[in-house]
Amino acid sequence: MKIFYAVQATGNGHISRAMTLLPHLQKRGTVDVFLSGNNSHLTPKLPVRYRSRGISLYYNNAGGLNYPKIAFQRNPLELFKEIKELPVKKYDLVINDFDFLTSAACRLQGVPSVHFGHQASFRYSETPRPLYKQWHGELLLKDYVQATHHIGLHFEKYHPAIFGAIIKEEIIQARPVNGNHVTVYLPALSDLALKRLFTPVSGPLFEIFSRETKVAHREGHLLFRPIEQAAFNQSLIGCSGIICGAGFETPAEALQLGKKILAIPIKGQYEQYCNAAALNRLGISTLLPSQSLETNHISNWLQTAAIVQIDYSRSTQESLEYLWAVGTKKDKSTATATVWQAACAP
Repeated sequence: MKIFYAVQATGNGHISRAMTLLPHLQKRGTVDVFLSGNNSHLTPKLPVRYRSRGISLYYNNAGGLNYPKIAFQRNPLELFKEIKELPVKKYDLVINDFDFLTSAACRLQGVPSVHFGHQASFRYSETPRPLYKQWHGELLLKDYVQATHHIGLHFEKYHPAIFGAIIKEEIIQARPVNGNHVTVYLPALSDLALKRLFTPVSGPLFEIFSRETKVAHREGHLLFRPIEQAAFNQSLIGCSGIICGAGFETPAEALQLGKKILAIPIKGQYEQYCNAAALNRLGISTLLPSQSLETNHISNWLQTAAIVQIDYSRSTQESLEYLWAVGTKKDKSTATATVWQAACAP
């Protein structure tokens, strides 16, 4: 089987998930990766056959989506040519992790595709939303990628076509311990803002992974560290809790490890508002979209936070079984029903 795997290169989550999934996909055939976008800081250890500037998602200084920059980053004629020439017809299966070009190419060329990833979960109304929906946020999450099938990944199974998070093997196999530090990953905040927030909080050591820090240094009970994947993983495995944005991959890894979480949705990021609503349903501490993180939120969380643990170790196998069923069989309804009945069997 020849597999075309389109990976959105905005942020690190899509690439990280692709690297975890790749060995499993390669058991079923030859995988060619299409890396689309140029707004990631993670080196992709993937068999990249095609590469494009794509349509990257950019953020403003407040952390929200920069819609003008997104809309005007590419020449429309150049973009259409690239869509027309993308060779999706050569493949037996097209998997798309939130890439617009692949979506458009499949529609233009009449090729079936599977939208697979966290954003695919928002195609379903059962997926949690905040109290107040944003029409433009809904439009982006639900219609940015069109596909024949949508297989979502989320914190819980809200729909038959939604599965748990894909967690990298290092975290699955880890033996977590509750150390004396709290891991902090809030890349939307400057070091100055982080110092203001955490210096007055007494108690644990705060290991702060900062986009501004190039060399690790300690200031009292604050340890500033550069963002580096291996160091972050070890910090997370050994922490007593984590304070992070309301993204998907990092909170999911913390849930796998059974760490207490304080999730702060970045203002203007509707997807994070939705994720915060989902985490709140689990009993995880979050802030409302209208709230800004303050020192008292951190102090209260240290004293009162609940610990929630969810085992995602079977999510990769279960989601891929569903993928093979709906992506490689002509009778969609039969395949979907069969896999869902098997998943629900005692």
